[in-house]
Formats: sequence, structure tokens, C-alpha cells
Amino acid sequence: MVELLLLAPEDCVEGASDALINELEALSVSVEDADADSDTEQALFGEPGMPAPRAGWRRSLLRALFADETQATEAATLLLAQDWAHDVSVQAILAVEDQDWVRLTQSQFAPVAITPDFWIVPSWHAPPAEAKCVIRLDPGLAFGTGTHPTTRMCLRWTALQAPSRSAGWARVLDYGCGSGILAIAAALHGARQVDAVDIDPSAVESTQANALANGALLHAGLPDAARGDYALVFANILATPLKLLAPLLCGHVALDGDLVLAGILERQMDELKAAYAPWLTLAVTDSEDGWILMTGRRRS
Repeated sequence: MVELLLLAPEDCVEGASDALINELEALSVSVEDADADSDTEQALFGEPGMPAPRAGWRRSLLRALFADETQATEAATLLLAQDWAHDVSVQAILAVEDQDWVRLTQSQFAPVAITPDFWIVPSWHAPPAEAKCVIRLDPGLAFGTGTHPTTRMCLRWTALQAPSRSAGWARVLDYGCGSGILAIAAALHGARQVDAVDIDPSAVESTQANALANGALLHAGLPDAARGDYALVFANILATPLKLLAPLLCGHVALDGDLVLAGILERQMDELKAAYAPWLTLAVTDSEDGWILMTGRRRS
């Protein structure tokens, strides 16, 4: 295989990418900041929940993968012949070294310690000797593999609270379940009935598959599958949807039940407290890398 490298201004990136994939049969196309690691580098992405500062980089480097040099050369010739592509230029056509891409990808994901004896372990790794509770989870389409601080904090809360609280977890809800990792953790830590819901059907399928792989009993479905009161409700999403969902989520928390919220930046703490104040009092119970975990109990 070979890689075609193209330099393109901001207004040509989308057209060039579409043409490479849809018309010129590139196997893949990636876009990078051409000025990365230089004095003229500019950040493109803002904080979660905030719009990007601009639509694209001033100059982008497009990497298009082709089966051979002939295809790459033909694609470059046809692309540069377009009137709108007059500012696009070829930087190089490079041979791509054969690699074991599966092994390379797997090497990037190692077991994750939640507590000293609770670990998230990919299927190709052996569990650490000290692990007493293990969730087997591989990277996939659905969010939540235990590597992000928001997920880790929810899992840590579950593991630390379970010894004294799991006897009361008759019903648990994971709202916005993603991979199902929080629901699975609750089931493995003593919850009896666990419901996991998400607006994305692929997340529901991922949760079902991951639960089966871990021997966890739970029910996964779309949001309307969440019904009635729960002793424990998780929602690891982002601050803006969490504020909008306040009435719905609090409506699912049983009296003396717990609500655990994540996906919140430290600066968003007061907004969340105000949004949930009509139903319960939220407090920060954990923090990591600028993210916070907020929990509250619904009092009678």
C-alpha cells in the first residue's frame, strides 16, 4: 500500500476528502493540522459541550491510503485537475510498511485499574493477579472502556460503595449506557435488576454483547425501557444534556435512592447544582483531570 500526502487550505479540505473517498477509491483518508508542533499551530477543538473555535485548520495535511502507487498517482492527477482544487498540492507518495494492525491496535489498550482489586481488562490480556473483580471489555463503537476519567470515577464510586450499599440496589438504571460498562459493574457488584438505556441502537447492541461476555444479567433498550423508580441511577453524559434531563432522571430516583452524574467539568458544578436543586442536593464526590463526579440522594 501507499500513502498520498496532500496539502490543502481550509476551504478545500471537505471537497478533497469527499472526492478521494467517494470518487477516487481511497481506502481511507485522515486529516491533520499541517502546522502541528510549529509556532503557527492553532487549536481546533474546544472543550466538551462548546463549539469549535473554527470549522477547520488554516492548512491541512490529507493522508489518503491506496492499494498501489499507480492508483495514488492517478487519484492525485484527477484531483488536481479540478478547478476548485487549484490550491491543493501533492507533498509525497510514500510506501506504507506492512504491519500487524490488529496487534498494533491492541497494544494501545492495557488493563485499567479502577481500585486495587477491580480492573477493566481487554479480552487479549490476562487479568492482573491482584484483580478480584474483572470486566472484560474491548474498544468498540460505543463510548465507555474505562479509560476516560468520567467513566473511571463512576466505576470507582460503584466499587467503593458496594460493600455497604449494594444490598439496597434492588433496581439500578444506567441512562446513556454506551458500552454498558456502568450497568455491568453494578450487576457484578450486587445489583439485582439492572436496566441500561441509550438513544443509539448500536450502544444497546454493544451493551447486550458486553453483558453476555461478562455474565452480567441486565436489560438493555432504548430510553423508553426505563420505567419506575430505581435505588441507583447513573448518567455519564455531558453537562448540557444532564441539565435538560434533570426532571426525567430525578423522576426515576426512588426515595432515599442515589443519583450519580458524570461528564461534568469543574467549572460547570454550580450549573448542575442549580438544575437539580428542585429535587435533590448535588455534591462533588470525586474529581480527576478537570472532570468531577456529582452525586445526590433523594430525600423524602
